Amino acid sequence: MQTDAAGDGAGKRKQPEWKPPSHSNTHCLKLFNSLTRQKEVFVPENGNFVKWYSCGPTVYDASHMGHARSYISFDILRRVLTDYFGYNVQYCMNITDIDDKIITRARHNYLVDEYLKQSHSKEEIITDVSAALEEFSEKLSKTDDPDKKVMMERLLKQATLSVDKLKTTEMAGEAVMADVVNQAKDPVANWLDKKHGASVTDNSIFSALPQFWEREYFEDMDALNVSPPDVLTRVSEYVPEIVKYVEEIIKNGYGYESNGSVYFSVSQFDSSDDHFYARLVPEAVGDLQALQEGEGSLSSVADQLNEKRAPNDFALWKASKPGEPSWESPWGKGRPGWHIECSVMASSILGSTMDIHTGGVDLKFPHHDNELAQAEAHYNNSCWVKYFLHSGHLTIAGCKMSKSLKNFITIKDALKKNSARQLRLAFLLHSWKDTLDYSDNTMYDAVQFEKLMNEFFLTVKDVLRNQPNKGPEAFKKWNQDEMNLAKLFSERQQSVHAALCDNIDTRTALDNLRQLVTASNTYIASKHEQKSLPDGQLLKNIAKYITWIFKVFGAITQSDEIGFPLSVGGNNASNVEEILMPYLNTLSQFRENVRAIARTHKVSEVLELCDSLRDDILPALGVRLEDKEGLKTIVKLVDKDQLLKEREEKKKLEEKKAKEKEESRLAAARKKEEKEAQRKIPPSQLFSKQTDKFSAFDDQGFPTHSVDGKELSKGQTKKLRKLYDAQTKLYQEYMQSVSTQNGS
Repeated sequence: MQTDAAGDGAGKRKQPEWKPPSHSNTHCLKLFNSLTRQKEVFVPENGNFVKWYSCGPTVYDASHMGHARSYISFDILRRVLTDYFGYNVQYCMNITDIDDKIITRARHNYLVDEYLKQSHSKEEIITDVSAALEEFSEKLSKTDDPDKKVMMERLLKQATLSVDKLKTTEMAGEAVMADVVNQAKDPVANWLDKKHGASVTDNSIFSALPQFWEREYFEDMDALNVSPPDVLTRVSEYVPEIVKYVEEIIKNGYGYESNGSVYFSVSQFDSSDDHFYARLVPEAVGDLQALQEGEGSLSSVADQLNEKRAPNDFALWKASKPGEPSWESPWGKGRPGWHIECSVMASSILGSTMDIHTGGVDLKFPHHDNELAQAEAHYNNSCWVKYFLHSGHLTIAGCKMSKSLKNFITIKDALKKNSARQLRLAFLLHSWKDTLDYSDNTMYDAVQFEKLMNEFFLTVKDVLRNQPNKGPEAFKKWNQDEMNLAKLFSERQQSVHAALCDNIDTRTALDNLRQLVTASNTYIASKHEQKSLPDGQLLKNIAKYITWIFKVFGAITQSDEIGFPLSVGGNNASNVEEILMPYLNTLSQFRENVRAIARTHKVSEVLELCDSLRDDILPALGVRLEDKEGLKTIVKLVDKDQLLKEREEKKKLEEKKAKEKEESRLAAARKKEEKEAQRKIPPSQLFSKQTDKFSAFDDQGFPTHSVDGKELSKGQTKKLRKLYDAQTKLYQEYMQSVSTQNGS
């Protein structure tokens, strides 16, 4: 008989069964899908590869905070998908450079420029601008939108004053007359457009404007640290593809030609068992106002009704009228409709289906619903987009953004008040799909959050500089304080992960980071009270994790291991910190020694110099010293502009408090003077001068009749008697005090 090696006869030993860990806390990424109006588990069509199309800008004017709402929000989502969840994303975005707004603006600019190039007399300028303003005034009288009306009234008033001033100017040069035209540019442009607009036919006139604003848009995105797309498509570059796409829709039975234009048959599409029109907002079907806005301002309702088979149909291809750019097509010269451009360009890059399509919530209907219908009519499928993500509206201090309300804020203007990081933090502190109110309160919260995080990073760096951070000496035994902080660190990490899985909830994620920083600060303070060093490795890991999350969110771009990068010219900030800190620590220690000697010998002048070094000199160099009673001074290398701003704000706050204190003192003094003056009035004179109220008095100076000769009522007499008696008491006290002073 064969036995095992141990000779115990038990047979060959078997490895015991392994029990896998339980998955009680598993999370998977869910996104709020506008197609279902609920959160759905995100499953890309092709493994880890994500095809993503985002509606880009219509480039005819400066980008504003409404644009930033979408582009920063989707940049955050894109970064989280790539840098946190590890997806490989192909991000395609379009530029709309053929559009009714662009055509109108470009034509108007061209006509005004041409008018100003011509030689005009003062009288001609006055006549022409006055005629333009008369037409504008008629248009104003028919305007119902209150915000638009206010803006138009303001423009009319300003332009009229400019014309009136020109009338009284004897010697008006070309610059003065050009200024009058520019003051009334919109009315003049409309007036010129009616007369000469049809003569503008050169396509290059309509391409220069969008090219300029496209460049401006990308400059704004760079300033906001919004990542550029992987693929950029422009409508003007895809006209041949658009024509072929429209031909296929007609071939499939969902489009028809009419008077040189091509329209999409909504009823034909919707009646098909395989299709559904307005999948995003089915309740909006029949909203003719929204449909008309989608067709563009250059498409008149009357023309469309004559050409369309049904009111809900929309343009795929528009026959170009005089004064509009045009391209050749089987239906004659024309240009693409608005909705078709995205269907064609997205399909050209991403194919018959895509994983994600994004855009602002205001694009849901009709733009995105029409996009879906066109693409599904072209491919004869029902799954062109799997996940539709829409960013929420942006309001300005609770109101919609409007030039007439003077709350129209461009991205460049916003960046003058706050940094790109602060703007991004404001977005991160709110849900990407909900309305965001851009206001002083919103930005205050973002700035304070940034300050909390930055101070934590600087404190951790100070801790790490003052203890070994390499080799065996960097590690010490954990006690209960470290165990508690490490446990909370793990819990907050799990909560951040759960939040990002839950529709990329950055607001909850940042709240968990706030809790983690607060707990870490409490731990550091506790160690200072115990006169012991905090655990540098634990704090370093926490700071590195928070830094990494901020990098994922796009709030940190540099490669620093910990914290927000410093603005130190063109130098590498971390290298600057590494070089400067030994010198700054030496300076700080020298200052502490000097302060100790000055306190011992009570030399106040030296202490004042030490305070000036801390408060005035070093902040101008980007250095903050924090004196702690009984502890070593903390040295922090901070952004110089931030420190100077903090110092200025502190100065303003101190001045405000001093002003309020002085005003309070003066008010108290005035009140005392008034009270003293009141005490000196004999009761018989209290009402005697009030002849605007009373017409007759008794022998004690008490009023008996009102100014119109009527006898005072019992109620009035009772109220006046109370005042009279109170004054009698005050006067008696005053006379007694005078008597006492004279007697002494």
